[in-house]
Amino acid sequence: MRQVIALSLCIAAGSLAFGCSGSSDSDSASSEIERIRCAMREPVNRDFSMVEQILGGDSSRQSLLQRDAGSVVVPVVFHVITPDTSGEGAVTDEQIASQVQVLNDAFAGITGGSDTPFRFALTGITRTVNAQWFSLAPGSAEEREAKSALRVGDAATLNIYTTSPDGGILGWAAFPWDYESDPIFDGVILHFASVPGGALAPFNEGDTGVHEVGHWLGLFHTFQGGCSEQGDLVPDTVAERTPATGCPVGRSSCSGSNAEDPIHNFMDYSDDFCLFEFTPNQIANMDQLSATFRGL
Repeated sequence: MRQVIALSLCIAAGSLAFGCSGSSDSDSASSEIERIRCAMREPVNRDFSMVEQILGGDSSRQSLLQRDAGSVVVPVVFHVITPDTSGEGAVTDEQIASQVQVLNDAFAGITGGSDTPFRFALTGITRTVNAQWFSLAPGSAEEREAKSALRVGDAATLNIYTTSPDGGILGWAAFPWDYESDPIFDGVILHFASVPGGALAPFNEGDTGVHEVGHWLGLFHTFQGGCSEQGDLVPDTVAERTPATGCPVGRSSCSGSNAEDPIHNFMDYSDDFCLFEFTPNQIANMDQLSATFRGL
């Protein structure tokens, strides 16, 4: 999980090939909107220092929290933003319930990965008509306005906003340690058509939501730092030079390594059907970081 892509690269159409692509080059039918997987801000030294300070080195990992599976229930509030009353972007209650179920299945290990302490409980849905907010961009005045008006709860409340982000981005989130300095920007943004049953195949099974919640709980991308030793600060995710696209089984992108890239990890950019796991060390990181910065 290594997120080396700058926000500007995620938005710039000419830069898709480096890291924002979520579909293989052979997917000729894939549209631009499908290929921009995530617009998380690029981590800087402060982020790595913050995480390393909390987690310690490899020798300290045994002292991290190891809470029981399913013991941490995260309240979730969905904010559905539409541009008008025509029906565009109108995520249904059933789709929201399905998205929450996808989160619970992923974090319970039902999809094939390890179980985690986290479960998600839907506590509210709001619906707002605002054309400017519907097409908001990361870090924009519209994002701040929308979140200032709609956000509820504290650092432990997962606010998810469904929109049609400017530039065709599928989603982004706020790291947990950012809450103290700017709580308004906390939460997760999802493209409305990435939820289960949406129109953005192969990214319409709800795994964009899982990916962004992973960030919200403290994870970097699997490809963070490429093949460098630091990488994503997770000892059991294999180093990965660039994001995976499609579902490239057997891919090994770092020279000198026979280990296969973590293409099935929720924090990579593979197509939704290809993603099914978090690793034990990713879970330990989320457990400790969410307790420290979110009070979960």
